[in-house]
Amino acid sequence: MKRALFIVMMVWACITYGQKKVNGTIYVEHPAIIAVEAMQQAFIKGDSVKVASFLTDDFKAYYGSNTNKEDKGRDKKQFISQVRSWKNNFDYVSLKRSEGAYPDAIEYKDGKNDDVTWVQTWDHLKGIHNKTGVSLDMPIHRLFIVNNKDNKIKTMINYADPGAMEEIGNSYTERKNGVIYNNHEYINKVRLMIHAFENKDFKKAYSFYDKNAQFRSCNMAVDEKSLTLDQMKEMDKIMFEKYDITSIDVVGYPDYLNYDLGNQKVVQSWWNMRLTRKADNKKIVLPILFIDTFNDSGLIVDEIAYYSESLLAK
Repeated sequence: MKRALFIVMMVWACITYGQKKVNGTIYVEHPAIIAVEAMQQAFIKGDSVKVASFLTDDFKAYYGSNTNKEDKGRDKKQFISQVRSWKNNFDYVSLKRSEGAYPDAIEYKDGKNDDVTWVQTWDHLKGIHNKTGVSLDMPIHRLFIVNNKDNKIKTMINYADPGAMEEIGNSYTERKNGVIYNNHEYINKVRLMIHAFENKDFKKAYSFYDKNAQFRSCNMAVDEKSLTLDQMKEMDKIMFEKYDITSIDVVGYPDYLNYDLGNQKVVQSWWNMRLTRKADNKKIVLPILFIDTFNDSGLIVDEIAYYSESLLAK
């Protein structure tokens, strides 16, 4: 039995090994990598003459995620023009290797790529568009084909999030994004909710929230998990055990913002919460901003509170 099992394992090992096939060599250091990285640094510095020196006359650049089957790519002249455009339109530009990443140079041995080397890069691009203020802060992955004969780049394939570029294009024209109301049903609900808390009518106060509502404050860490409604009830209980509320007074007036993008329904309201700390009878005025997001049923599903915890500290 043991002998049979051994034979099976040996056969499986042979089959597994037989499935592997070497098709070239990967290099962590290579002249093609030096050329690619030097070209990219010249690009972000706006040195179009130096960029051109790294490119073949028949150079083409493509967007890897482009689904247009008729796309012919950008030729050398168009690419050089883009270098000048970046120099004129972006400030504080930098391109660095992504943390923990490094380029690969691949020399394939498939008979089709014997005269070229493929280079893969993983970088992080930063910059500010100087007309719109849109920020670029994103990973970017590129594939290059480099001639072995003269070490010049003949092809570049670019993979990056197009969202920032789309935002730049959109920012050149004015666009309304909804309507702001100073009187609205949702404003009324927020006022009723706040004053219900002021009068310790908790049943009424919590009735304005969806059962799956989430709560955050500016004092929470960015990666800290939002509080549930039950957790918020416990927090409120502790608050009322430590403080008496004299009044909660509106500052200015609330705004209801009905956004077109995402159809978001948001009420912003500003308040002065007048408290007395029970431990030492200290009077405290706590400015607080609430941002409440409503669902289609008219219930609050998300609430963010902005206030200073230092004002409550002894």
